Amino acid sequence: MQQNRNLIDWALFSGLTILWASAYAFTRLAVSHDDPALGFPPQFIIPMRITAGAIVLLIVAALTRQSWPPFSDWKSWLIMAGMGTFGTAAPFLLITTAQKTVDSSLAALYVSAAPLFTSILAHIFFHDDYIHRRKAFGLVIGFFGVAVLFGPEAIASFGSASVIAQAMCLFATFFYAASSIIARYGKEIPPFVFSAGFLSFGAITTWPLLLLVDYQTLAPSTSAIAGLIGLALGPTAVASVLYMILIQRTSATFVSLTGYMIPILSAIIGFFAFREMQSWNAFLAFALILGGVWLAQRQQAGMPLKA
Repeated sequence: MQQNRNLIDWALFSGLTILWASAYAFTRLAVSHDDPALGFPPQFIIPMRITAGAIVLLIVAALTRQSWPPFSDWKSWLIMAGMGTFGTAAPFLLITTAQKTVDSSLAALYVSAAPLFTSILAHIFFHDDYIHRRKAFGLVIGFFGVAVLFGPEAIASFGSASVIAQAMCLFATFFYAASSIIARYGKEIPPFVFSAGFLSFGAITTWPLLLLVDYQTLAPSTSAIAGLIGLALGPTAVASVLYMILIQRTSATFVSLTGYMIPILSAIIGFFAFREMQSWNAFLAFALILGGVWLAQRQQAGMPLKA
């Protein structure tokens, strides 16, 4: 059943949204979008980002003395492994690789589709969050917005680096939506332990990528180093803690609504920091996606709101 959100819930929601929105700007700095020779390759960024975040959270979990699940509790460990692999490592790698080609604000715009994917996955996995007629109509509108976001040039230049990068962003959005579903199964795991656990699993799965890095060619700029540090501390370590606390206090659907604000905040950051401007179809797409999400999440007449 839907609960009234209090000030703490909205404060956590706002902090999480800001941190996640900043990730795209930090990533642009880390990969050095304007001059890749001065940035880090994704194969280096992802393991270092997640490992640094995992170390911070392992320390926090130890200081707070939260109990880890016993090894016999294989479900909890499987949930953390799934969250680390599919909810962290996979989308991080896809987004970071894509941002070598696409702007930070455009990459963030795809996150607005997360509630659409979440609604479909929640319908499949949870009996109390099914798709009714209005929600189905909203999903159709929202996914039409995703098609508009790709734009007609995507068909004309199918297979180009830009189109492939945008497809990576969309797949990453699906993984982010899936992580909301996975996280709901981990409500019994203490939040700091869960965050430290899934980031540790995520880090381990990405370590083999470090073998693909040509370290002799690395010549990162100061801004690239700052971007990598920012990614590790803010959108990874701190955001993971806020994410787990918020999803345990509220619901997967509520947390997925960060997709409303992330593209807007990222566009503002992208404009003032990098002078990024998006085309008309990006704004139309966002309006369609936003409208679709609003219809999909709106309470149906005569029905109780879902958790």
